[in-house]
Amino acid sequence: MSITKEQVLKQLAGLGLPDGGDLVSRDMIRALTVEGDAVRFVIEVAPDLAPKFSGVRDAAQAIVSRMEGVGSVSAVLTAHGPAAKSATPSGAPPSLKVGGHPKPQSEPTKPSGVDRIVAIASGKGGVGKSTLSSNLAVALAKQGRRVGLLDADIYGPSQPRMMGVSERPKSPDGKTIIPLTSHGVTMMSIGLMVEPEKAVVWRGPMLMGALQQMMGQVEWGELDILLVDLPPGTGDVQLTLCTKTQMTGAIVVSTPQDVALLDARKALDMFKTLHTPVLGLVENMSHYICPTCGTEAHIFGHGGVAAEAKTLGLPFLGEIPLDLDIRLAGDGGTPIAAGDGPLAEAYAQLASRLVEGGMA
Repeated sequence: MSITKEQVLKQLAGLGLPDGGDLVSRDMIRALTVEGDAVRFVIEVAPDLAPKFSGVRDAAQAIVSRMEGVGSVSAVLTAHGPAAKSATPSGAPPSLKVGGHPKPQSEPTKPSGVDRIVAIASGKGGVGKSTLSSNLAVALAKQGRRVGLLDADIYGPSQPRMMGVSERPKSPDGKTIIPLTSHGVTMMSIGLMVEPEKAVVWRGPMLMGALQQMMGQVEWGELDILLVDLPPGTGDVQLTLCTKTQMTGAIVVSTPQDVALLDARKALDMFKTLHTPVLGLVENMSHYICPTCGTEAHIFGHGGVAAEAKTLGLPFLGEIPLDLDIRLAGDGGTPIAAGDGPLAEAYAQLASRLVEGGMA
């Protein structure tokens, strides 16, 4: 007997909560997936409620495990942290101008308290760079690292949606920006500073000024690593970041197909020109497992990024599969890495390689 998501939600709706309501009516279930007889989901609560909900997680997992046709259940409890309190009224935008010409810098700098800064880059769009950035950030946080995530894709910011945040950052003095926290990750994006439907129509200097603000005026706090989700290509944002910031290095993401690798090589050449170390390459959308028959298919080819890394003498950091649940989890605001299972494990392994290699 096959299990559906609707059946799982119906069971979870019958579990009463300590402070009233149920998990479904209060919209606390995230990233619910059913693969064969395996069920996975995330219970998302406010930080102050987390201690009370550990028993709820166990009860929810037990209820689902008793369903006919369910072989295994994985339930994860996660908490969203609010932005730090400030003098700015709730919901109001920071009283500061975003963008504008950058301020002069005599030498590259980095935010106080941030140990390492790693860019996540790609030569072209559509290879899953932002998805990798959010999931890698969450995977590193789950392994005990203090992680920041800066969405530097000024024209197409996607991290607010992928990380499940929409609150505007606060600014207590019109200069300092207080970042948000989600899934254990401190994050900032230009997408949080403008209206969601509003296009950012800026020339190069304004892009450079905005990036300088998000690096220098955001209160990042003490971080082991700050991941920077770069826009595709080799333009103003990349040039500004690598020349104005003390970079630890960059990770280049590509699908295995030849067209993507052509552009990835340009990104690699850019980092070489800018004297930014390339920490390794990641092959995204490496393979697809048919959920019906279990056949492995290589829609975009396979092994091209690993071969390129070997040719260039660079570390190959791993493969991430092409899977619908990764996309659904990102669209739902809870990266798949926040849960358990084979997909989360793929990002966990990538995070482990960075930690073990001293890169995170």
